[in-house]
Amino acid sequence: MRHLFHLPKNKIYLCGNSLGPQPKAAAEQLAVELESWKVRAVEGWWNGDTPAGGWLGFHKRVENDLASIVGASAPEVTIANALTVNLHLMLVSFFRPQGRRRKVVMEAGAFPSDQHAIISQLKFHGLDPETDLIEVGPRTGEFAIRTEDITAAIHDAGDELALVLWSGIHYYTGQFFDLGAIAEAGKSVGAQVGFDLAHAVGNVPLTLHDWGCDFAVWCSYKYLNGGPGAPGGLFVHERHHESEDLPRFAGWWGHRESDRFMMRREFRPEIGASGWQISTAPVLGLAPLLASLPLFAEAGGMAALRTRSLLLTGKLHALLSKLPGLTIITPSDENQRGAQLSVYVPGHRPKLEHQLSEAGLIVDYRQDNLLGGDGGVLRLAPAPLYATEEEVEKAVEILAGALELG
Repeated sequence: MRHLFHLPKNKIYLCGNSLGPQPKAAAEQLAVELESWKVRAVEGWWNGDTPAGGWLGFHKRVENDLASIVGASAPEVTIANALTVNLHLMLVSFFRPQGRRRKVVMEAGAFPSDQHAIISQLKFHGLDPETDLIEVGPRTGEFAIRTEDITAAIHDAGDELALVLWSGIHYYTGQFFDLGAIAEAGKSVGAQVGFDLAHAVGNVPLTLHDWGCDFAVWCSYKYLNGGPGAPGGLFVHERHHESEDLPRFAGWWGHRESDRFMMRREFRPEIGASGWQISTAPVLGLAPLLASLPLFAEAGGMAALRTRSLLLTGKLHALLSKLPGLTIITPSDENQRGAQLSVYVPGHRPKLEHQLSEAGLIVDYRQDNLLGGDGGVLRLAPAPLYATEEEVEKAVEILAGALELG
């Protein structure tokens, strides 16, 4: 599938965990909508050059492909808004603290935006994050969070627990969590369960419907290759689709399409995840996804991509393990990782990312803010849609040279 992407010239790109490369067909998809805007102006909402017609149902054109990627039915997913906006919208509906049931469980060191969202929601409800937020982290001397510690924290909270919010893959360590076990534990104590899949969607196989989580959110610009700032995605389990007493923050694009333009004061949500849309669909932002999402099916689906991902990360793990002085903080168990391996590099190296880029390797470097050391963490992600075994080998050679490792 590599030939279907634009990749930085003369460089190895292992940074799709931050921003996926541009599919070559994205420009064509965008050009179609720009031409429609140019030729039709407002009438582009009703008339178009594709069998789907105009822009009114534009988001529906991605839902089948998206559903296959996340393991859901098409009505359970949609593309809208942005990840943290969608998270707040989901929390309005699914974080409803009452009486004793007011606490939230999430992973320690979660992506800051998730922490900001949860803490602000707790304060909005008059709760204290110091007492009502339960953060579960690794045991002393370990980097990964044990599943048994997560489920134990959920069961310990019991009937005080209102919500479990957990990442699919930890952005920093690259750990792939057992989401099925987490969802089962959360539902067993009567809590709502939601997942942030920013680093998991398009990376690892997901079965959101079967896991039974209440909601999930993600961005589309990492492994889904939707472009910088691409609209986010969301999942709402079908059991909530016709719940009339479920609160939500409403906007007109979430109103049912059949009478949206009657312009009535009463809000009647679209059945399914689309009912959580807020504002007019960002057509030009959505267009590149029409080029990217079909590639997952063309590659054989998430199972085929997972097989190749395990091959690439297995090779990368074996080669990195031979470099002295580095510590791989992503679990060695392939079932607990996706396409990303995170490596702790000792010493203050603020220019390392730039140095590696000049040497021909594009990766992500973050100064340590979780592990308590004086170094930083390199995140290397050989995404299976376009990365090669030869690139993995060369990447380790470049890294060893930049760090002067034997």
